[in-house]
Amino acid sequence: MIEVEASNRSGAEVDEAAAVALAREVLAAEGVTDGELGIAFVGPDEMRALKREHLGVDEPTDVLSFPLDGTDPLPEGEPRALGDVVLCPQVTGDDWRWPLVHGLLHVLGHEHGPAMEERERAHLS
Repeated sequence: MIEVEASNRSGAEVDEAAAVALAREVLAAEGVTDGELGIAFVGPDEMRALKREHLGVDEPTDVLSFPLDGTDPLPEGEPRALGDVVLCPQVTGDDWRWPLVHGLLHVLGHEHGPAMEERERAHLS
């Protein structure tokens, strides 16, 4: 079973239940049937600090991904920690769906390019 925990500390109104539902839908479509995922909505200052700390770039962004186990094989009985997707609604605006899908695909190990873009379009259609 896929466990998704969402938190909103952005100060913006966000439909966390819809984000969790979309995440579960994308993960299932990608063949992930078990694991834990975190989704956090944060404000621009926190996003800027995260991007500076992890990527060395001092600016806010729409989404950051922090993959852990991905889809790598795990020892029997060990729970899968997929990782976290962090979104900034003040940067994404009302349409956080594409950045969430983008971040989820990165958590699963996909890299930028035509194949990832095609997957994004398929998940959002």
